[in-house]
Amino acid sequence: MKVIRYAVLGLAGMMALASCSDKFIDEKKNFDNVNTDIYNYESGINGRLNDLYSWSLPDVNVQDVQRWKSPSEGTNDMSGKSTEEYSGFSVFLDPQKELTSSVGTDQVPDLFMGDKGNIQASVYGRIRNINDFITNVKSHSAADDVKAKALGQAYFFRAWCYYMLMKWYGGVPLVTDVQDPVESSFTERSSARATKDFIISDLNMSAKLLAPYTMNGGWDSGNFGRITTGTALALKGRVLLLWASPLFNRANDQERWTSAYNTMKAEKDSIDACGYHLYKSGKNVNGSDFAAMFLQTGVNPEAVFVTLYNNVAGDGLDNQKNNSWERWIRPHNTTGSGFNASAMLVDMFPMSDGKIPAGTGTYTKLQTSSVSYDSSLPFLNRDPRFYRTFAFPGFRWAYQGDASAANSLYPNDGPNYVLWNYCWYLNADGNTDPENTNNYFADGLLNSGKSGVYVRKKSDDLDVNGSPLYQWQATASNGGFAYSGAQLIELRYAEVLLNLAEAACGAGQMGEAVSLLQQIRERAGYTADNNYGLPDNLTGDQAACMSAILYERQIEFAYEGKRMDDMRRWMLYDGGAHQPEGAPADWTLTGWGGNTCTWLGVKPLNGQRRENMVFRVADSFGTGGVTADTDPLKNEARPAGVDLRLSGEELTKQMNDLADWYRTHLVRQMKKGDSYDQNHITEFINFRPKYYFLGFNQAVSNANTRLPQTCGWVDYNTGSLGTFDPLAE
Repeated sequence: MKVIRYAVLGLAGMMALASCSDKFIDEKKNFDNVNTDIYNYESGINGRLNDLYSWSLPDVNVQDVQRWKSPSEGTNDMSGKSTEEYSGFSVFLDPQKELTSSVGTDQVPDLFMGDKGNIQASVYGRIRNINDFITNVKSHSAADDVKAKALGQAYFFRAWCYYMLMKWYGGVPLVTDVQDPVESSFTERSSARATKDFIISDLNMSAKLLAPYTMNGGWDSGNFGRITTGTALALKGRVLLLWASPLFNRANDQERWTSAYNTMKAEKDSIDACGYHLYKSGKNVNGSDFAAMFLQTGVNPEAVFVTLYNNVAGDGLDNQKNNSWERWIRPHNTTGSGFNASAMLVDMFPMSDGKIPAGTGTYTKLQTSSVSYDSSLPFLNRDPRFYRTFAFPGFRWAYQGDASAANSLYPNDGPNYVLWNYCWYLNADGNTDPENTNNYFADGLLNSGKSGVYVRKKSDDLDVNGSPLYQWQATASNGGFAYSGAQLIELRYAEVLLNLAEAACGAGQMGEAVSLLQQIRERAGYTADNNYGLPDNLTGDQAACMSAILYERQIEFAYEGKRMDDMRRWMLYDGGAHQPEGAPADWTLTGWGGNTCTWLGVKPLNGQRRENMVFRVADSFGTGGVTADTDPLKNEARPAGVDLRLSGEELTKQMNDLADWYRTHLVRQMKKGDSYDQNHITEFINFRPKYYFLGFNQAVSNANTRLPQTCGWVDYNTGSLGTFDPLAE
C-alpha cells in the first residue's frame, strides 16, 4: 500500500484520555513535533504513550464515517441498524441499493483508509504513530522497566488497530516499521491467517511485557483504565473466536475450535489475576447489578478494556472528554434525544423463567417459555435485564436535575421522573396507519417521533447510582446530560466468559460451556432452582448449546455494538448459503451442514422486517390536538410509576396496576420501522453475500493502485472482479 503522506508525528495532547485519576493524566504538556530525546525519560515516554491512548481508544461519540477508528458502541449507526436492535435499513441491509466500489451514494464505506491527508484521521496514520513509538522506545536509553510497561501497551494498540481491519477485510497490509512518505513505500496485502498470526503475536508480547506489573490485581487505582495482561489476553480470545467462526472457518475445522478453547481456558487465570471478574454488588435487585456495572467510578472489575471519560464542562478544553450516551438515550422532555428500540428485539427477550417467548420464530432449537407472553403488555414477566435495557410508558427513569421548565403541564423533576410517552392522533385514521406521523406524545414530547420503547441500556439511572456521573444543566447548548463521565466498556468480563463458552461448545465441551452460561445468568438474577433459566438439553446437543450462547450474547450485549460482529461471524443473514459473484471454491460453507442458520435453528435476518411500536390512546378516548393540554388522557389518573427498587408483592402490584391501566387506556400499535417502496409496499432485509468481507471503494483503490481488491467486489482500477481471497492461506 502507499504510505500515508504525512511526515510529522504530533500529539493531540496527553490530557485527551481524561481519566478520573490524577496519576493517569499528569499535568498538561504539549508534545507536538517532539524531539526523540524524550524517549530517554519516563515522563517523555508516558506523554507519548498517553497520546497513543487518545488516538486508539474506542469512543462512543464517533459517527459512521469514523467506524474505522472505533467499533460501534450501541447507537443506531450503520452497524446497529444492521441487527435486530434498531429498525431502518442500514447501508448493508437496503434491498434497493447495492453497495459498490465506485464513487456515489451507494459506495461501500471506507473502513480501511480514512482521511489519508490527516494522520489522526487515517487508519494507517494511527498505526504509523504506534510504530514510531515502538521503534523509538526500543532504541533509546530509558530504564528497562519503563520500556517494558510502555511497549506492552503499545503492542496492544497495534494489535487492536489490525483487529479492526481484519474483522472487515480479512487480510490487510501489515506495516511494522515507520515507512518514508514516498511513492515507493509499499506493503503487500497479507493473508487473513498471516494477519491473525501477527495480531496474536503482538497480543502475546503485550501480555508478557505487562505481566510483572498487572498480574497481581492490575494497575494501582490511579492507573485504572490502562491496558493489562488481561486486556491483551481477552482481545486474543476474541480474535481466536473470530478465526474459528464460520466467517473464516467455512469447513468447520475442529482444530481451530480446540486450539481456541485450550488457549482461552489456560489464559483465563491470567485475566482473573489482573483483578477482573463479573461485577456484583451483593444486593442485586431486578437486574440492578447489570445496570450498575456501567456506572462505576475508578476501578471496575467488569471493565477489561475501557475508555474513561469525565464530566468537565467547557468548550473543547484539553482536559474535557465527555461521554454523550446519556444525552442521546434520554427522552426529549428531559433535554435528551432518545433512541427507538425495534419491536423485534423487545419481543425476542427472555421471559421471567429465562426462556425465549413462544411464537417468535427464532432460536427454534431452544425451549420456549412456559410463561405466556402478552405482546400488548410486553413489560410483564420478563428477564431482569429487560427492564435495564428498555424503557416503557409508566416506568420510573430517575435522573439528577429538573427539566420541568420544558413542560409545565406535567412536571418531570428528575428524582420523580416517570416516562409517559404514549401518543394520540389528530384523527382516527392514524389509529390503523403505521405510516401516519401526525401523532403527538404525552408530557411535552409532542411530535418527537419517539416510539413506545426507548433504549435504556447503560443509562445513569438515579435509582441505581445515587451519585450521577454527569453534570445536568438544562440549557439549549449542552442538552442537559452532555457532560457525562460514564465509562465506556468495550470488552467486558462477561464477554471473556461467553467467548470461552463459545469456544468450549465448538470444541465439544458443552458441559463447560453451560457452566459459563450459568455464571452470566446468575449475575442477571437467576438461580439454580430452574437451571438458571437455561434449557435442559444443552450438554447433549451442540447446535442447541451454540444457539443458547448466541442468544445469551444477543441479550447480554444488546446495545453495546457487538451484535453485528456476531451476525457476520456466524453468517446469520443468510446462513452462508449464498456466495458473491466470482467467489472462490473455498468460500462455500461445507461445515454446519452448509447453512449455519439451519444448523443453529436461527431464522435468517434476510427476508425479515423490523418494525417499531407505539402505545397509542385507546379508541374510546378519541383524538387530540398538537399541544400537551389536548392529551385525551389528561384527566385520567395515572398509576404510580413502576419502581424497580421494589421487589416481591410491592413490585408485582405496581406491574399489575400499570397493566390494568394499559388495558383500559392504551393500545400497542405497529409503526413503520424498515422502509416501504415508493408504492408503500413493505420491503425486506437483504444483506448481500459480498458484504461478509468488505471491498475497497474508489478512493482507496485510487490511492493504493497496487492493492488487490477483495473477491466479490469490482476493482475500480481494472474494472474486473477482485482477486484477493481473504480465506486463502
